[in-house]
Amino acid sequence: MKLAIHKNRGSFSERWINYCEREKIEYRIVNCYASDIVEQMQECDALLWNWNNTDYKAMKFARQLIYSLEIIGKKVFPDSRTCWHYDDKIGQKYLLEAIEVPFVNTYIFYDKREAIEWVRNATFPKVFKLSGGGGATNVKLIKDAGQAIRYIRRAFGRGFSAIDRVSRVKDTFNFWRKDKSIKLFIQMLKAIARTFIKAEFENMQGYEKGYVYFQDFIPNNSFDIRVITIGNKAFAIKRMTRDNDFRASGSGKIIYDRNQIDVRCIEVAFNTSKRIESQCTAYDFVFDLQGEPLIIEISYAFLMTAYDACEGYWDDNLKWHNKKINPQDWMIEQVINEL
Repeated sequence: MKLAIHKNRGSFSERWINYCEREKIEYRIVNCYASDIVEQMQECDALLWNWNNTDYKAMKFARQLIYSLEIIGKKVFPDSRTCWHYDDKIGQKYLLEAIEVPFVNTYIFYDKREAIEWVRNATFPKVFKLSGGGGATNVKLIKDAGQAIRYIRRAFGRGFSAIDRVSRVKDTFNFWRKDKSIKLFIQMLKAIARTFIKAEFENMQGYEKGYVYFQDFIPNNSFDIRVITIGNKAFAIKRMTRDNDFRASGSGKIIYDRNQIDVRCIEVAFNTSKRIESQCTAYDFVFDLQGEPLIIEISYAFLMTAYDACEGYWDDNLKWHNKKINPQDWMIEQVINEL
């Protein structure tokens, strides 16, 4: 058995490599961007590649490469069932509706006239989103029909940048104001610079247009619950919303106390992962007016170090295990077990 790992600084690959060296597992560093990647994979049994939504190159070909390797019998993490809907909220809508899991009501239109007609009978507020983007970027609270129609016209006109540069400046400034560290100050300066100079991703990705996406706004949520399942294990955090904002993703305000995690979220996450046959899925939950958990969106990827402080994990029988977690070890062990 030989594993192929695409090495990328700050990604899951750092811990995958440590695992292989610790457990004496043969591995090879490969370059997934190389034209001969399929040839590189000939001597390997599996590929592990932590690609993300800010890499415009990976977003163009990662799914196609993964499916092609699966066709010739290679195991991959993430595999096709795990990642096809990654950073694709449109795809997630159809998937979660099809399997009838508790999911926030979502409305997508590909025709401007139909969208405006829907607005005339809709209730507000609603949440506007672009199909891609993490950390609550490209997420806006639409307060009334007039604002919704303005967003619709823009969606079917000049469109929206893949990166909301103004919001990014506001977010980094708010973080720096609470913790005046040099690191955050540099991040703030970079965000300000990006309001004048587009990032490579923004230049290459182009503008989002030709569709409009709204979700029901679920009031009275001062936090969300993020649950991640990997095989038969799940761990979770509670994320408080930003100050004077409805968004919790990207707030940096995390609670690790497992007693503050509603176990119904764990149950829904396990059931959903089994239905979609996913190796690894992160779920964002809020609660409706009756207190029932609802999925907002899903992802295969997550910030690696944000979960190191978790107190333990649940198994798929909802039994708690008070043990230090290493999700990246679980990922690679899952691939080895499949082999």
